[in-house]
Amino acid sequence: MELWDAYNENFEKIENRTLVRGEPIPEGVFHLVCDVLVKHTDGSYLLMQRAPVKHHGGMWEATAGGSALAGEEPLQCALRELREETGIAAETLSEVGRVVQRHNRSLYVEYLCVTDWKKDGIVLQEGETSNYRWVDVEELKNMTKDELVTKRMQQFVAELWNAS
Repeated sequence: MELWDAYNENFEKIENRTLVRGEPIPEGVFHLVCDVLVKHTDGSYLLMQRAPVKHHGGMWEATAGGSALAGEEPLQCALRELREETGIAAETLSEVGRVVQRHNRSLYVEYLCVTDWKKDGIVLQEGETSNYRWVDVEELKNMTKDELVTKRMQQFVAELWNAS
């Protein structure tokens, strides 16, 4: 059973309230999700292909990430998810945005990891990812909704380019 801390929409933990993965999240309560976009020092970006058994299986994601476990702070969650899904052991990440998704009661904290990690040293997480590839900025910017999973992911990529 996976436990999550409960948050209000201002990214503040709700004291003495725990959520259970798979159970309905009450109105006005949110769970925390962290995403990490990986940029290599050569300017390319890491894409991870979702495992076929996952929702949106076979599609590409521009981030590694997932739900924060109970007691985890956003940065801890992001570093853990990055290591689990890619093998990359980063020491620092830059927070690049926060998004409230009321329809699925999720709070997203988005990070950028700039790394010189060996490009062929990516480790796939069984049951989560099935492949990876590095793409240049133009290819990432031009990926369609049929290639890049979720509208939120497409918005994240677009917002990142607009901010730079």
